[in-house]
Parts: sequence; C-alpha cells; structure tokens
Amino acid sequence: MAAYLIADVEITDPTTYEEYKKVVPPTISAYGGKYLTRGGRAEKLEGEWIPKRVVILEFESLEQAKKWWASEEYKAPKALRQRTALTNMIVVEGI
Repeated sequence: MAAYLIADVEITDPTTYEEYKKVVPPTISAYGGKYLTRGGRAEKLEGEWIPKRVVILEFESLEQAKKWWASEEYKAPKALRQRTALTNMIVVEGI
C-alpha cells in the first residue's frame, strides 16, 4: 500500500536550504520515492493551519518511507534541513 510523507517546512536560512533542495532528490529516488508537490502555492480552505512550504512524497509503503527517513543516505541532508528549517512531518498510508 502506498504511503505519503507530508511535510510543512518553514525555511529559516533560505540560502543554505537551497543546498538541501539540491542534495535530497537522489536520496528519495534511491528508496523509490517521488515528489507529488514541492513547495507549490498552498491556500487554506478550512481550519487554522497556515502552511509555509508543503512537500508531499509518495513511497511504495509506509515501511519504505520510514527506511528513507532513517537511511544513511538521508542522514546528512536531514541534518542540513534541520539546521535551516522548522519542519512538521507525518507519514500516512494511502488506500
């Protein structure tokens, strides 16, 4: 069953975050993931959530998404993201 990793990212260091954007795609594809959205325009329809930069990734399974997130390949990019942005992230199974 497919799984979707959803992140709301508030970039705090835009210059350095650009480096993250360059190095992370190969780590995602190495685990079979792909971008569905990567920071496109977001509009609130209901509720109080005001997202900053929404990223949605699709993986073949919840397990595969978690393997990517915990992977050695993503370790350095993850640390870079954590230094340059505030992130809320979930992973959810599809139907």
